[in-house]
Amino acid sequence: MQHTPLRLVECPRDAMQGWNHFIPTDKKIAYLNQLLKVGFDVLDFGSFVSPKAIPQMADTKEVLAGLKLDGTRSKLLAIIANTRGAEEACAFDEITYLGFPFSISETFQKRNTNKTIAESLSQVEEIQKLCLQHGKQLVVYISMGFGNPYGDEYNAQIAIDWVQRLSGLGIGVISMADTVGVAEPQGINYIFRHLIPEFPQLQIGAHFHSAPDNWREKLDAAYASGCRMFDSSLKGIGGCPMAKDELVGNIATEQLVHWCEQMELPVQLDRAAFAEAMMMAGEVFI
Repeated sequence: MQHTPLRLVECPRDAMQGWNHFIPTDKKIAYLNQLLKVGFDVLDFGSFVSPKAIPQMADTKEVLAGLKLDGTRSKLLAIIANTRGAEEACAFDEITYLGFPFSISETFQKRNTNKTIAESLSQVEEIQKLCLQHGKQLVVYISMGFGNPYGDEYNAQIAIDWVQRLSGLGIGVISMADTVGVAEPQGINYIFRHLIPEFPQLQIGAHFHSAPDNWREKLDAAYASGCRMFDSSLKGIGGCPMAKDELVGNIATEQLVHWCEQMELPVQLDRAAFAEAMMMAGEVFI
């Protein structure tokens, strides 16, 4: 049986941003260059955000200057949180995607970007115009897309309605983000089964945060419901430092790759480069 290849997004930026001490710039560059050899579809490598908010990402420009992009098929994605950050990112030809965290939880949107949902929607409109002007593609993360711990109103239809609204702005890539790891198979199934047939023009992905014991059920539910784009990070490190005191890690890339093998899904990765990246991750995240 032939399967549609998955689109794999490796997220070292997500892994690094909440790390408990500053990772030296040269170590970041070496690690990212190794990940570029692996052949992920997209590498979420850094962010153009306030260094006061995320000190770990203050050297993103220096890191970008050290990346070796010749010979890699990976496209670079940078996270931005406002128009100023988007303007900075758009100055770099090497960056293909700008990622904006758009929370459907009012509480979390204020915590994460210091703006209301309404203000953030205006930012998305401005950033989308910038992306079109500079040949970039905007990726919108529906943050808290499967629920939130703050008591803000949530149901699956709210998430679906926001996708429809953002699609109307010309956004082409949307990632449903399980920011605090609360997604359950039934909700995952419902959302993707409704979104993917309704918006065939969109690339719709899954950015799951997960505990070590429930990652597989999330992948199973999303894949069975038509999702073919998945974010992950080596060793499952990561999570949003603005979300909760206890970070909920990403889906581990090695687990995702193993799951693909069990499902007999094609994965176009350089396995030797992957093994080397795994070793380096153990040296970077210490």
